[in-house]
Amino acid sequence: MTNFEELGLDKRIIEAIKSMGFENPTPIQQQAIPQLLTEKRDLVGLAQTGTGKTAAFGLPLVHFTDFSKKHTQALIICPTRELCLQITRDITNFSSNYDNANVVAIYGGASIETQIREINRGAQIIVATPGRMVDMIDRGRIKLNAVTTVVLDEADEMLNMGFKEDLDSILSETPEEKNTWLFSATMPNEVARIAKNYMSNPIEVTVGKQNQGAENIEHKYYMVHARDKYAALKRIADFNPDIFGIVFCRTRMETQEIAEHLIKDGYNADSLHGDLSQQQRDNVMKRYRNRTLQMLVATDVAARGIDVDSVTHVINYNLPDDPEVYTHRSGRTARAGKSGVSIAIVNMKEIGKIRDIERKIGKQFVKDKLPTGVQVCEKQLINLVNKIHDAEVNETEIEKFLPQVHEMLKDLTKEELIKRMLSEEFNRFLDYYRNAPDLNADDRGRDRDRNTSPMGQGNTEPSGRFFINLGEMDGMDQDTFRAYAAEVSGLNPFDFKRINIKGSFSFFDVDPKQAIAVYDSFQFKKFNGRKIRIDHSDSKGPSSGGGGGQYGGKSDGGFGGRSRERSSGGGGGKESWGFKGKSSGESGGGARSGGRSSSDGEKKREFKRRRN
Repeated sequence: MTNFEELGLDKRIIEAIKSMGFENPTPIQQQAIPQLLTEKRDLVGLAQTGTGKTAAFGLPLVHFTDFSKKHTQALIICPTRELCLQITRDITNFSSNYDNANVVAIYGGASIETQIREINRGAQIIVATPGRMVDMIDRGRIKLNAVTTVVLDEADEMLNMGFKEDLDSILSETPEEKNTWLFSATMPNEVARIAKNYMSNPIEVTVGKQNQGAENIEHKYYMVHARDKYAALKRIADFNPDIFGIVFCRTRMETQEIAEHLIKDGYNADSLHGDLSQQQRDNVMKRYRNRTLQMLVATDVAARGIDVDSVTHVINYNLPDDPEVYTHRSGRTARAGKSGVSIAIVNMKEIGKIRDIERKIGKQFVKDKLPTGVQVCEKQLINLVNKIHDAEVNETEIEKFLPQVHEMLKDLTKEELIKRMLSEEFNRFLDYYRNAPDLNADDRGRDRDRNTSPMGQGNTEPSGRFFINLGEMDGMDQDTFRAYAAEVSGLNPFDFKRINIKGSFSFFDVDPKQAIAVYDSFQFKKFNGRKIRIDHSDSKGPSSGGGGGQYGGKSDGGFGGRSRERSSGGGGGKESWGFKGKSSGESGGGARSGGRSSSDGEKKREFKRRRN
């Protein structure tokens, strides 16, 4: 196998990556790095997430950078704050043996003045999200006239998030003569157009087939009735006691809702979505990386850039509309050559999406059966016994307590002691699952799913209260919204009531009998080129009955390693969504978090950054 020394990198870089514990390059690194070092040309690199794309462009970038000069020589654009910070950390480590190296992260949600000071110190390499970068350019705080290399990382996702105009604006500030390197996990038509418009005769490096998922990921789906999705999620978690996973939801509202119910039911969970402040996001990610959280509930955009090892499961609570997004989701597991499982919880109406994804990734899903209550209990019991068997004993500390313990237990036999110990931990769990229903659905469940709400949380009557991502920044007030909604839906303008217009979103009511028609009428609609998103705002959400906390979750981890302790960094719940007025305290980020500029342009860009 090729090693890093054979790729032609500067010896200072070799020493840095060895100190980081890397010995051999991944396939994308083996192919891309020699090309970038020997040919100063544009390059398109396609590889599944988790295969080392950051080093594939980051190592050559450091190799070519002259750190004795202070001006900006390289610019990396990526879609999210998390990815921006991850890339910055990696390149800082790659360049650790160079004097005066300064790699600066430019992203929204943090102090722009601090970032300006960092740039003024002399930033040879800048890693930026599009919206904040455009703001820096508009303020005249950054000069890109000496940039020799531009990297577009996760270009497909930047286009999905509506950053095309921002990319045009940024690239227009860079010199005509430069190298452009585009790296992505998928190659949709929009990315191909970027390559055509911004690149000159690029080299293409592909690891695996285009848009294909990683080989070491097992793809499976469970079919349930829509109202049983949350119960299915809990059963999956309970059947995998050592789960360390990410649960993907479709909207910020649903993400917050599912996370809150998991926490309430005693699971180690929290949410990650666009309405958290940067401090809250950092807090959640710190706990997840430290594995104090077992399940991270996230939107697609918020989860981009999560580079956490040993994620065992990716759970699609709702499948994405775009099959390529599934590739990104599943790529959160099975990183660095490890194996993982990607699970979809679907109802009959979503089988078509499964087939679309299968064609896209070139793999078949396995239709699996959710375990029965008895099977879950057996799995948890064996897990508990294994933990007891493998528990580390602190002989010195426990010795002084043993005489009293022996005296208290002297009348019990070994068999009786084992039974009582297991029963103490296990009885409540067993009680919960003793009469657990079969959650698996088949073709006969088709009609039972038809009357559920789009949120899939089991409402037999659809709600008449809606959330929509149109607000004041779109020029909406009550009259203009009423007229627009009537035009889209075909209803009378005065069928829309209790209209509450916010900065970047709104709420409104219709008669519940009209709810499904209204929801359907807004599907696939765009407003000024932006996709409209609509959801029920007062969905009852998942049932709070049962779950980890119902059968023995304890504040110190309890049975199954869960905890009832709730983090203050996990977002603001419904108060922060503006359902009941302004929230207060740490959770009060709400729709106003994120450190927006007062300019109209920055408001629009901030809205893009915070979209799901």
